[in-house]
Amino acid sequence: MPQLQRDEAQTRARLIDVHRYEVALDLTQGEERFGSRTVIHFTARTGGDTFVELKPAELHSVTLDGHPLDPAALDDNRLPLTGLTPGAHELRLDATMRYSRTGEGMHRFTDPADGESYVYTQLFMEDVQRVFAAFDQPDLKAVFALSVTAPEDWTVLANGITEHLGEGRWQAAPTPLISTYLVAVAAGPWHSVRTEHAGLPFGIHCRRSLAPHLDADAEEILDLTRRCYDRYHEIFEEPYPFDSYDQAFVPEFNAGAMENPGLVTFRDEFVYRSAVTDTERQTRGVVIAHEMAHMWFGDLVTLQWWDDIWLNESFAEYMGYQVLAEATRFTDTWTDFAVARKGWGYDADQRPSTHPVAPTPADVPDTASALLNFDGISYAKGASALRQLVAWMGEKDFLTGINDHFARHRFGNATLADFLDSLARATDRDVHAWAARWLRTTGVDTLTPVVEEAADGNWTLTVEQTGSTDGTRPHRLTIGLYDHDHTTGHLVPRTPLTRDVPGDGTHRATGGRPALLLLNDQDLTYAKVRLDPVSWSTALGALSGLPDPLTRAVVWNAARDMVRDGELAPTAYLDAARAHLPHETDLALVQGVLAFARTQIADHYLPAGRHTALTTLTALSRDILRRTEGPEHATTTGLRLTAVRAFIDSATTPESLQDWLDDGAVPGGPRLDPELRWRLLARLATLGATTPDTIDAELARDPSATGREGAARCHAALPDPAAKQAAWNALFTTDGETALSTYLFTATATGFWAPEQLALLRPYADRYFTEVPALAAARGPALATAAGRYAFPTPFVDDHTLALGQACLTDRDPTPALRRKLTDQLDDLRRALRVRAAAART
Repeated sequence: MPQLQRDEAQTRARLIDVHRYEVALDLTQGEERFGSRTVIHFTARTGGDTFVELKPAELHSVTLDGHPLDPAALDDNRLPLTGLTPGAHELRLDATMRYSRTGEGMHRFTDPADGESYVYTQLFMEDVQRVFAAFDQPDLKAVFALSVTAPEDWTVLANGITEHLGEGRWQAAPTPLISTYLVAVAAGPWHSVRTEHAGLPFGIHCRRSLAPHLDADAEEILDLTRRCYDRYHEIFEEPYPFDSYDQAFVPEFNAGAMENPGLVTFRDEFVYRSAVTDTERQTRGVVIAHEMAHMWFGDLVTLQWWDDIWLNESFAEYMGYQVLAEATRFTDTWTDFAVARKGWGYDADQRPSTHPVAPTPADVPDTASALLNFDGISYAKGASALRQLVAWMGEKDFLTGINDHFARHRFGNATLADFLDSLARATDRDVHAWAARWLRTTGVDTLTPVVEEAADGNWTLTVEQTGSTDGTRPHRLTIGLYDHDHTTGHLVPRTPLTRDVPGDGTHRATGGRPALLLLNDQDLTYAKVRLDPVSWSTALGALSGLPDPLTRAVVWNAARDMVRDGELAPTAYLDAARAHLPHETDLALVQGVLAFARTQIADHYLPAGRHTALTTLTALSRDILRRTEGPEHATTTGLRLTAVRAFIDSATTPESLQDWLDDGAVPGGPRLDPELRWRLLARLATLGATTPDTIDAELARDPSATGREGAARCHAALPDPAAKQAAWNALFTTDGETALSTYLFTATATGFWAPEQLALLRPYADRYFTEVPALAAARGPALATAAGRYAFPTPFVDDHTLALGQACLTDRDPTPALRRKLTDQLDDLRRALRVRAAAART
């Protein structure tokens, strides 16, 4: 399929203005296809030729200004429109479209719990063409008037308020000017909770089988929504620009959420059917705040071309964490960002596939290359850069610039240059120079303190800075200074330093040097930091005694980066975790440190010592469980749940796990809910301690969509040749009738690759690189991304796998989405080999 080129989009935008779409969808034509009729009203500025995009199962008819065009002229996804004359035009198209099973276009899902079906759109980038005909580029905004025919018992949601006209016919209020990728429809027998706030209808929706779980959390979700809405109206001068605010939790959604104006869609894992930690609830809140920020930055003011996607995502990522902290009970959001999100950015920025936060237009020549930039750089690094920008220019001037940007470009499109001009009008700072160093470069700076002590007890601090081949960046950062309190054993802070690096030179101080000196305390900039020897020794002994969780997060991130860079033995990180996590009170830190220790250190960085690492993690989990026993620890249930999960995932023998499953509870709590039961069964399957019949019995007990995914994961995890072959066949089937949905594919793939089963899996590691390119080509970008991320043979950290992967990239021409994932996976493999080599030398 031809990708839209940037120069083609510019040519089309010079030729036409698009005013209005009238889209009629018929969702009553069966389980495989639906009807789509589109009327597009547009104006040609001059005479010329262009094209409209559509990916139909069948194109029945086309008329331009009442004159029929030949449907056979459709070439792949492009229908030529030739000989346009200046003036107004009307284009009509009648087509039949295919439902998706991969979350692209119009996705259809049948709930195994009750047999009810649901459909929803995800039209990002170029998938509107899977639903209706469009001039599909973000700068050709238009009004959209949608009508939908659906089964009688369905409810239809859309960008605007919908009205049921009877006999399954629904009409949505016309939208303001929005881009094609932001149109949304969600239809099915939804369970809905509706309210009103600030004069607008608000609603939350999910499939019927999740109704009790949505009802249990409805007040929390709606309260967060109201609080965020009110906070945005305090800081933004432009009012909310749409007529309603619905949030639909939809099944098998590929992203976390999508910012469709007036109808935000979320993955319905955010409707919790099992116990979760408070940090996971906070994550849901961050996503709610993130998507609401998009109503202004992304929906009201939209990028002109996809090179500026960071303007959408970095801004919403920053505002999501900031507004949730300001407006709700979740006041420590930046700790979770530091430990859970920032590493995503750091890792992406050190791979060959790195790119600037704001790439140049030449770096994003088409939609395929644009899609690859939805990564840790556009989200986590970009949000970190904005947080540093706020620290550098001040929040007041930052928000003044933002409001100027909204006022100048409301319901229009804007570029990076437009954004910077608005900021520049609000401050005396040289934001253009700042942007050149921060947004147009790649790589991570490393900041290292050099501390020298004089004989008289005075000391000096110099910060050494190294960067990538693009050079270094300016940083405004806080330097924390801490001393031992020998009475309590804790560390107590001195007055911190605020420094510009480079710029402030050497700092000279009187009095004894602090026991701990921490660069980037409070995590206001984006850089890897190192600790001087005295500070590192202090941290190893007293990390859990630091008073602020965000300070502790900076130390843990420094340790993480040192492990990844081969400067700290992985076993030293595990020792620090064993010493300090049992005393850690911040859930985000416990979860983040355990995740890195389990998935990176144990599985990738310690080949010979993996069993020892898992034993350490199970012992650590037991320590936390002992600490959280008894009713006096009722407020630490999140810590206990985290420890239970970690114990299950790290167990090397099945005995305790089987006892818990048989008893239906962990001794001392909690009772086993569906998530814990499937987690236990998956680990038992990996250890060869359960049977297919037991898995099927559990599926009969929990016949939900999540249960179906759990069963797929467990069957694939069994260390049995027949089970592995069956799972492989399911993964690599491309036939539309039997091919796995993206969710079932991911579940099967994550169960398949078990480090405990290397001998059994070795032949499949070789087959992967031979067979995955064809799978990706046949099933599209979403499945290709899942195949590169989850189906990659990650347990095989060796030169043979590296060579196979390189040969695949060189010889087999993988699709862009797969190529990007393979490139990243192979770079991670190289890093793991370097870490192992460094660990072997110590």
